[in-house]
Amino acid sequence: MASLLELVTMVRYFVDVPTFLVAACTCLLTYLYLQRPKNLPPGPWGWPLLGNIPMLAKCAFVPATFTELSKQYGDVMTVWIGRDVNIVVSGYKTIRNALVKRADEFSSRRIFPVVAELRGDGTTGPTTTKGVLFAAYGPEWKHQRKFALMTLRDFGVGKRSMEGKMREEANELVQEVGAKNGQPFDIKEMLPNAVSNVICSIAFGNRFEYGDPDFLRLIGLLNAAVEGKPSRDILPNIHPVFRRLPFGSPEQDKLVRLTLGLQEFCGEQIEKHRETFDPNDIRDFIDAFLLEQQRAHDEQARAHFSDMELQELLFDLFIAGTETTSTTTRWALLYMTLYPDIQEKVHQEIDSVLGQASPSYDHRSSMPYTTATLAEVQRINTILPLSVPHAASKNTTLNGYTIPADATLSFNLWSVHMDPELFPEPDKFNPDRFLDQSGNFVKHEAYIPFSIGHRVCLGEQLARMEVFLLFVSLIQRFTFHLPEGAPVPSTVGDFGGIVNVPWPFDMCAIPRE
Repeated sequence: MASLLELVTMVRYFVDVPTFLVAACTCLLTYLYLQRPKNLPPGPWGWPLLGNIPMLAKCAFVPATFTELSKQYGDVMTVWIGRDVNIVVSGYKTIRNALVKRADEFSSRRIFPVVAELRGDGTTGPTTTKGVLFAAYGPEWKHQRKFALMTLRDFGVGKRSMEGKMREEANELVQEVGAKNGQPFDIKEMLPNAVSNVICSIAFGNRFEYGDPDFLRLIGLLNAAVEGKPSRDILPNIHPVFRRLPFGSPEQDKLVRLTLGLQEFCGEQIEKHRETFDPNDIRDFIDAFLLEQQRAHDEQARAHFSDMELQELLFDLFIAGTETTSTTTRWALLYMTLYPDIQEKVHQEIDSVLGQASPSYDHRSSMPYTTATLAEVQRINTILPLSVPHAASKNTTLNGYTIPADATLSFNLWSVHMDPELFPEPDKFNPDRFLDQSGNFVKHEAYIPFSIGHRVCLGEQLARMEVFLLFVSLIQRFTFHLPEGAPVPSTVGDFGGIVNVPWPFDMCAIPRE
């Protein structure tokens, strides 16, 4: 049998090099094409190897592009990110069918492999991920989610006892804003402090002073989670070969740096708690977990309450509970500057219901216009427009198309909130759409900013309370407007892949008499 070298020599003798390279590339591409799952949903044409990355790189706002493409390809569409299959699901009926009626099939998760390895048990693949936010759907996830929900309720989430902590942070924020003396400023740096400290009080049992080095370190890590655009850092997740190249190594990957930094911070807090742990004095979320860890008597129970699980649960609380809440509040204040007539209506309602009294979450029922305004903010600029990436629990079908278990599923909540049949004139900021003829707040069935189904946001109740109390506290004390001569900020968000954030903008806060 001829050696490989002899075979190559023969080929070069009978075929010129360019022809050989073209033939080799054709064979490779044909092989890759034949490896694709059959009966995938239709979708836009993609480049060989790159898929639809060039198209997406040109998009001003990816969720809006997906919504337009769904009109051509349907509610279930295939988008290729390199060699990876991404299924984009649009439209309220189709999303509800998948996430509610067929929740057991579409409630798993998909995240970048390099992060999954760091957040798992040391093996490769997203199915090993610990915690709640990115863990695969199954008994382990159900157990951890149940524990997290019960513990959050035990420490005041959804209760008046939590409002005191939120009001404390709201008052600190009001003082910081007041210190600007009506001069232009960007509230982006202030909001995460207040929101993160609420999570700290639940997780660690105490708040931080804003200048505390540990707190500044935490805020820096959380801000890094949504800053910037994906670039070469996503290459190792497109194909494993890029992990072997110097510019694609995990050590240089932004996601890896963020993950390791937050893991280290949470690990340090766990060790501090272990040193002072008293089973008769459960102070916070960490203590509650350590108590369960102490009570675990068999191998399965110990696996549920490992240090790794606690570390990743804390990771999820901060990632899910900080940026989304602070970003929602930023959007709300931006729209108040753009629509002063709506801001004035909110002012009038706050004055008539509260006067100078501190707000309570129970006041929502007496403040329908304010509640409707916040709902309209979350509709018109959905914070997680493609939700958190999902995966199917097994190979399945949707709308007659094959959905592979290894595909990433993006549920296009943006397509629901911008559907003119559900929300007439969807591009218009109009809180009245959430009010009935008597002026009462009415929640629309298709209003789903926290998603729906089994993977609905764990911190939804906490986020609703925080946004309401922060927003009302600020609007009660200040009138917000754009600096004189400043350009009008864009209402098209800066979408880096998961969170839809406003572009930086300055505003002025004038104290109200």
